[in-house]
Formats: sequence, C-alpha cells, structure tokens
Amino acid sequence: MSATLHLKGGRERSLKRLHPWIFSGGVARVEGSPGPGDTVTVVGQNGKPLALAAYSPASQIRARIWTFDPDEEVGPDLLRRRLDRAISARSGLLDPRGAPRDACRLVNAESDGLPGLVVDRYGPHLVCQITFAGVERWRAELITALQEALPWASGIYERSDAAERSKEGLEPRCGLMSGEEPPELVEITEGPCRYLVDPRKGHKTGFYLDQRESRARVAALAQGAELLNCFCYSGGFGVAALQAGAARVLNLDSSANALELAQRNAELNGLPMERFETEEGDAFKALRRLPKDGRRFDLVVLDPPKFVKSRKALTRATRGYKDINLQGFRLLRPGGRLVTFSCSGLLAADLFQKIVADAALDAGVEAQLVGRMGPGPDHPVALPFPEGAYLKGLICRVAG
Repeated sequence: MSATLHLKGGRERSLKRLHPWIFSGGVARVEGSPGPGDTVTVVGQNGKPLALAAYSPASQIRARIWTFDPDEEVGPDLLRRRLDRAISARSGLLDPRGAPRDACRLVNAESDGLPGLVVDRYGPHLVCQITFAGVERWRAELITALQEALPWASGIYERSDAAERSKEGLEPRCGLMSGEEPPELVEITEGPCRYLVDPRKGHKTGFYLDQRESRARVAALAQGAELLNCFCYSGGFGVAALQAGAARVLNLDSSANALELAQRNAELNGLPMERFETEEGDAFKALRRLPKDGRRFDLVVLDPPKFVKSRKALTRATRGYKDINLQGFRLLRPGGRLVTFSCSGLLAADLFQKIVADAALDAGVEAQLVGRMGPGPDHPVALPFPEGAYLKGLICRVAG
C-alpha cells in the first residue's frame, strides 16, 4: 500500500531547490504505515506531489529523496541508472578497461543521487557502506546492480559500521557481499606513493580517499621541512611528505595499530625510517608537551576525527578545534605553515576559518590564509546539498 508524506506549510521550499532531505520537524502528517526504507510520495500543503522519498521513522532526517519526478518508479532500474551515471561521471579517472585507477570513490551518497550509499574502489575490490534505511531496503538489488555496473571487480565487501546507522535504527554490519574476500591489506598507488589499506577494520572504508588532493599539497610544501603529522592514522601525509623530501616527520596518533600501519607504509615506499618517527598518545596532551620538549616544526598537519556529531555538540567541538589549532600555531617556526582540517559537516566553513583565526590571535602569531583544500573530483558535492561539503582544509602561513 502506498504512503504519503505531507509537508508543513512553507517546507516545500527546500525541495523546490532540490535539497534531498526532509527533517521530522517539516512533516505535518503521514498517510499510510510506511516502514523503514519504504517509498513515500511527498506532497506540499496544496496536496501536489513533489518527489518520491525513502522513509526513515527512527531518524531526525525523516525522509531522503530518491527522485524529484513523482512519476519515476523507485526500484532496481533507478539504482542501475544512478550507478551508471556516477561511474560515467568519473570517466576521467578510468583506465582503458573502464576501471578507476587503483583507488577512487565511485558513489558519493546524496551527491550522486544514492542517499546513504558510499562505494569505494581499492585495487580490484569494492568496499560498500550503507548508512540509510532507503538503500538498506534495496540491499539485494544493489548488490546485483553493482555486479552488473562494475564487472571487473573481484568482490564487494560491506563496511556498514558507521555511527550513522544507529540513527536510522539499523544494526552495524560488516562482511562479504559478493565475490572474493579482500586480503587483510590491499596495496594502492597514489602519485609516487604506495599505501596499504585495511578494508575490514580501517577508518571509514579503509583509507581517507577524500584527502588525496591535500596530501599532494602537503608534499609540495615538504621539501627540507620538519613535519608534525597529528591524528596521522596510517601516515598518509607523513609518507607523502617524506617521499617529497621532508627532513623529518613525527606521526602522532592515539592508535598503536594505526601507527604500525603507518610504519609499514613508510617501509613499503623505501623511506628512511630514522626520519619517520611515530608516537602513540593523546593529541591534545602531546601538542602541549612538544614545545616543552623544545620541538618546533616547519609544517604542522592537523587532521582530527569528526568533533561535531550533533548540533548540540557544536559549542564543545568549536573549543576542541580552537585548542588544537592554538597549540599547532605555537609549534611552528617563523615562516612555517599550519595545514588544518575539519571533517564535521555541521561546522560551516566560515566558522571554521574564524576558529582558526582566533587560535592564531591567542597564539600571538600573525598568520595568512594561503590556501583552501577539499576532496577531489571523485567526491563531488551536489550544489543544492551543502551538507555534502563536509571536508574543509586551510593552509595558514605564519609571519617569518
């Protein structure tokens, strides 16, 4: 039986601008009894159909739009069309066989018209993450569509263990979806660097593909520099910097397993290990201790995990960003550069810049903004969906 979601007055404005989310506060009533992931017809106050959406009764994002054409059918054919469109849009990243080179994001959720779905490629393996009840509803059909759209893939592994699933009332799930199991570590190539990726237990789907462009920017600044790579995970920035001629790199992370993988990545690239330090510990404490130890750096990279997980946490999170950037500025030599990131989608870019500016002021340094960074072209952001622009990076130079 079909169901209808009625919007409150004035709430259709965002849909007319093609924004893909409907929050619970914008819902006047729901006719019928849709379950998690079921398709509902979205209508405005005048009763006119506006879109078809997947319903999620457990989430504050009560529905996510599949299509703004109320006459389009939601089902396997729509999944296939969206997958084909996403892959075709990345044609510039494909090799002659039609497979993306080494590592690439193939589906970027709402921005590719497939809300809550991420598909990443590592070598011949696909890693899939489902964080929304709508895609979960079509999981079996999705597997078939992926197999048909990407026949070169040897297997599809699921990493649906992100915290977002709990907000949808979904249990975490990891494991093989189809084909061959991926090995414990998959080797990929990024520019002159090689990396080992852990698709089963690593962060996100195994690697921070969205930082590809930023790693290249840091490498370009690294010649002869001493670098602090804070929240380093598997050493991506540190490996890229040392490969590009950095004098020394200190990689800091709270995870011993991450630091072990970082060391393996340095060894894989034949880098001089005496210039590739690792330190396990709390970043907030370490950033305060390092100046007391007489340490100073030419480059400081701050790439922390998401601090803002809800709007209620925004104030506390801004204090965290202020703190680490303040300490980062204090660790720089004159003329040094702070490369700082936020991956919190709820933190606006202008607010992030203000936080960093206030941190420089409190650190007593004069700083200039000399560059901005974000994901590469395999992580497109739909223009009506600013929430998709979660990753923000700034390069700041302190006065010499």
